[in-house]
Amino acid sequence: MAGEEQRSSEIAVDRPAGFGERLLGVLLDRARELPPQLIAPVIAEEIGRIGGRDVSVLLQDYDQLMLTPLPGGKLVAGEPERIDDSPAGRAFLRAVPVEQPLADGVRMFLPLLDGSDQVGVLALTLDSADDDDRRLLRRLASLVGNMLLTKSGYTDLFFRARRRETMSVAAEIQWSLLPPLAMTAPQVAVAGILEPAYDIAGDSFDYALNEGILHLAVIDAMGHGLNAAVLATVAIGAYRHARRTDVGLAELYAFMDTAIDEQFGPDQFVTAQMSRLDTATGHLEWVNAGHPAPLLIRDRRVARRLEGPGTLPVGFGGDQPQTNELGLRPGDRLLFFTDGLVEEHRPGGEEFGEERLIHVIEGTGRDGENVRETVRALSHTLMRERRGITTDDATLLLVEWRGGGADHLTAPGT
Repeated sequence: MAGEEQRSSEIAVDRPAGFGERLLGVLLDRARELPPQLIAPVIAEEIGRIGGRDVSVLLQDYDQLMLTPLPGGKLVAGEPERIDDSPAGRAFLRAVPVEQPLADGVRMFLPLLDGSDQVGVLALTLDSADDDDRRLLRRLASLVGNMLLTKSGYTDLFFRARRRETMSVAAEIQWSLLPPLAMTAPQVAVAGILEPAYDIAGDSFDYALNEGILHLAVIDAMGHGLNAAVLATVAIGAYRHARRTDVGLAELYAFMDTAIDEQFGPDQFVTAQMSRLDTATGHLEWVNAGHPAPLLIRDRRVARRLEGPGTLPVGFGGDQPQTNELGLRPGDRLLFFTDGLVEEHRPGGEEFGEERLIHVIEGTGRDGENVRETVRALSHTLMRERRGITTDDATLLLVEWRGGGADHLTAPGT
């Protein structure tokens, strides 16, 4: 019996030329009609064709602390793995494959990418891995990541797997509004995080990369709970509508202001920052409507606060705002945040404050860390500094301008 299993394994991994392309093509063809609950078994089945075993699909939880296993037939559904100190976590945060030698083979951890956003990690074991295996598995993981994203539009299976706590209705609304938490392009990168993940209500952010312009918005709707979530929903909807008509920042503010005022009246408002970054030149424009000033981070030091003329919060009918401008250098980072981050304090104690925020920023992270690693490490460090206290929503949005161009991606032969 053992000999038959060995011969079967040898046959499985003795792949002729073109095997990988056919395997991916078959999986892509099957994916069109696969119901969500069968994705996992099919993935495990196809990986078995290249000699893989012990397959797991690990998805990031909402707190960005753990990678939780997706349940499903033929998948190994073990314990959640910590992002901070595991091979799976390194693959996830750095968006690169990680290999872990085993006594009977090698454990492979491959980031599941939807474009540049990390969905999770695909883990499997091979007897051994060569460059052809690695290339095939990278492509397979990319396909799996896209399958998970596509199917998530009409199932709750993946959302349930990511939850480790009960989520409030307000948080449910807010998470449904968000763009991907991270985006990476050759010239610019973005990463954001919300706190508390399972009870967020009035904070939100949005971004879009349109024809070389990165559009950004961070908002903080007044109040708490469901009312704040509804207010934030209207604010983000109005922002997107105005942005898609390609108006300037001042006109965008005016449109949002009118929408909030007409829907909620003069007693409710939203603080906000809206900005535009030219990804070719690094030219930044922003409008501040009652928000804390963003921070410019250069060479891992906070170089300055981006202060300038502002206007009233959205919904108060402020004057037409003045647009502030700044030229960035390649490698510069911008940190946008809501006031819940710095106004938090223990009962009877002082506010956390912006000076402590700057101290944490300059003491967190390492050289070469990408924006997703940095914003996550910063958020969790700040949470520890505040001893886990979150009486108000808090949002971090980190942007890095890299400079250069993207024409090489369309060059012949690439």
